[in-house]
Amino acid sequence: MNSVRVATYNIHKGVQGIGPRRRLEIHNLGHAVEQLDADIVCLQEVSKSHRISEQHFTLWPELPQAHFLAPEGYEAVYRTNALTRHGEHGNALLSRWPVIAHQHEDMSDHRFEQRGLLHVEVLLHGRRVHVVVVHLGLIPASRARQVLQLRNFIAREVPPLAPLLVAGDFNDWGARVPRALNAVGLNTFRGLAQPTFPARLPLLQLDYVYARGLTPVGLEVPRGRIWWRMSDHLPLIAEFWLPS
Repeated sequence: MNSVRVATYNIHKGVQGIGPRRRLEIHNLGHAVEQLDADIVCLQEVSKSHRISEQHFTLWPELPQAHFLAPEGYEAVYRTNALTRHGEHGNALLSRWPVIAHQHEDMSDHRFEQRGLLHVEVLLHGRRVHVVVVHLGLIPASRARQVLQLRNFIAREVPPLAPLLVAGDFNDWGARVPRALNAVGLNTFRGLAQPTFPARLPLLQLDYVYARGLTPVGLEVPRGRIWWRMSDHLPLIAEFWLPS
């Protein structure tokens, strides 16, 4: 058995606050990601470019956020979900282990929300592990259709016996999504609810890590002022054992 540490974190494009009180948090997020000490970090709302923010913040990084946030020695994979008037943002994966392949699938359900999934194959402890990073929609009916699309994608792209992780911001705190994923062998930590939203006073768990072919060991959410200042979500960290 080999230990695998996985984190998922919606970083809110590295900016917090509204109007003139907006502040750039991407540099603090860089330190935070390093502190997570995860083998795999799944990120949502990662900005590739944003022209207004680039002009407003003198310390806006020259690198796209996914590559800026990657600790030394990690590989960064980013794919765009949403194109806007001012730039683009999407999902990213940072890996301490070699990346073998990656692909993206559009999950947009209607014209008001652009969503997608990022599928990455990682060579972890000598085994090919599939990781899917998701950021589901705000409307319950949309999420139901996106979960069905996710299930179809997994059936099509992931071998049935391959270890699989599905992580991200599910925008859901009910039973429908867990039931739908449990039905295809994906399980999360039972009886260990860890609220991640809103970060300042977390009441709901919107962020999850589901697994198939790995054994769950532990779950934690870092708390405190340094964390709730950086994003509207808190990070979620899950530990697993990967069979040899």
